[in-house]
Amino acid sequence: MGQSKDVVAQALKERVYATFTGLAIVLVLRSHESTPQAATFSLVIGVLGITVAGFAAEVIAHLAAHASLPDRRELSRMFRVASGAFASVGVPVVLLLLSWPDWITLTGALQAATWVYLATLALIGWAAVRRTDLSWWKQSLALGALVLLGGIVIVLQLLAHA
Repeated sequence: MGQSKDVVAQALKERVYATFTGLAIVLVLRSHESTPQAATFSLVIGVLGITVAGFAAEVIAHLAAHASLPDRRELSRMFRVASGAFASVGVPVVLLLLSWPDWITLTGALQAATWVYLATLALIGWAAVRRTDLSWWKQSLALGALVLLGGIVIVLQLLAHA
């Protein structure tokens, strides 16, 4: 049995939040002196933080909307949705781990991680727009708007962490 569209949308939303968070962390790390170990720790802890925050938000929203604690099935769904966001650190962490023994430079790992995060966001946006029934030119406009919004998010995150 497949997941409902709402669960897929929630999981995708959490993945986008975690991807933006990871991207912001990587961009900030690129502008500061760091060690590969400290950079890896910062990225993992930062994305873990947003993942736990997403889970907490789900529980709080359930309490507010239903005036009760989530049952075991709901709690399990919330955990799956939130934990899926943590997967966004996978490739970037591997890249950073490769910099520990100097197989690649930390700068190179952070640059590659930046591109991984940007490509992930682009792919998610493109896939979302492609699923619509809009004409090609409206899909292009929608994707352009998503890119613009993504750029604004990145600039705001960089300003907040500068």
